[in-house]
Amino acid sequence: MTDRPHHIVLRAVQALPDFRRLLELRAVSQFGDGLFQAGLVGALLFSPDRAATPWAIAGSFAVLFLPYSLLGPFAGALLDRWDRRQVLIVANVMRLLLMIGVGALLATGAADLPILFGALIINGFTRFVSSGLSAALPHVVPTEQVVSMNSVATAVGALAAFVGANVMLLPRWLMGAGDASAAVVIWLAALPVALALWLSVRFHRHLLGPDDSVRAVHGSVTYAVVTGWVYGIRSVVNVPTVTATLAGLAAHRMVFGINTLMVLVMVRHGSGEHVAGFKVAVVFVAAAGIGSFLANVVMPAAVRRWGRYTTANGALAISALVQLSGSGLQLPVLLVCSLVLGTAGQVVKLCADSAMQLDVDDALRGHVFAVQDSLFWMAFILAITVAAAVIPADGRSSTLMAAGAAVYLGGLALHATLGKRTRTGGTV
Repeated sequence: MTDRPHHIVLRAVQALPDFRRLLELRAVSQFGDGLFQAGLVGALLFSPDRAATPWAIAGSFAVLFLPYSLLGPFAGALLDRWDRRQVLIVANVMRLLLMIGVGALLATGAADLPILFGALIINGFTRFVSSGLSAALPHVVPTEQVVSMNSVATAVGALAAFVGANVMLLPRWLMGAGDASAAVVIWLAALPVALALWLSVRFHRHLLGPDDSVRAVHGSVTYAVVTGWVYGIRSVVNVPTVTATLAGLAAHRMVFGINTLMVLVMVRHGSGEHVAGFKVAVVFVAAAGIGSFLANVVMPAAVRRWGRYTTANGALAISALVQLSGSGLQLPVLLVCSLVLGTAGQVVKLCADSAMQLDVDDALRGHVFAVQDSLFWMAFILAITVAAAVIPADGRSSTLMAAGAAVYLGGLALHATLGKRTRTGGTV
């Protein structure tokens, strides 16, 4: 009797104790992040006491993610200089303290700006954790298992974030849509972050890297940080498989930004009841999350069959067609689109992760993951800001949906052209 695929994966995870500990850390960290982000969105965008115009939505995302996106590659250099275990410990300590503070601001009815500022710093430390975990994965997994175990790690993380985001519905249902329930959610999010801190301490020193090599950035820490963007971009450009997949990933994030704004404006202004509107938004997020989870099942088999290059090309082509099919702006159709686009976008993301984990020297891997994270959010913010300038008051725009399909086709063209330069059989 042949073993089922999930039994094989489970045995592989059990045979890698350090990877299993990394998986536990990712799960609790992303559970806390999902709970925190959902609580923040509920407080700022779906509170009866706060405005949520398209520009306010775009501005909130920009304040939360743009500053770190610009500074991330500078700070990301530290992931290739300092013991990544130590970085995880410090980042989780700061997340824990700041979440307690943001919860206190919400409990006292503070204005949006100090809450956004606190959340901005929390998101910066969260990016440290996520980039550090991705960069460290090849240290706890044999090279031939990196693609499959990265899919397992991403699936577990996505599921944990999804569960965390939905846990916030309970205090919101019990206490209403005001700042008091939002504060409780933020304080609840601090609990898994505290657990993530404890799990970070359990790793042995230097187990997670970085390795020193001739390609490492030598010199002072200040020099490494100041040149973070330079070395990060140079590393991306020098590895065409990474350049190609990041181009495709940027296209997906831009379309995700457009669609996010449209859905938020539609549900925020299409219902007179804030809790109902928030529930509709949660359904869309859930569909995308389920799609992301499915991608972690599909991607390893697709890569084995067609290779990374063809798999990412196919995902981008399917995304363009699905995006165009949603131009009628019917909510049930958009829900299906969210599911499929979540799957296809995560496939591209996994291909990008695999390229960075397999094709980039460990001494520069933190730089490259930081550049990816910055590109991830800058593309999202650029798209949501441009969309805010042209979106109608009710959020319904077939033109924006068609523009999203064009962006996907542009990403497909870039990926197909750049990735073809180093295509070698089925391995790229």
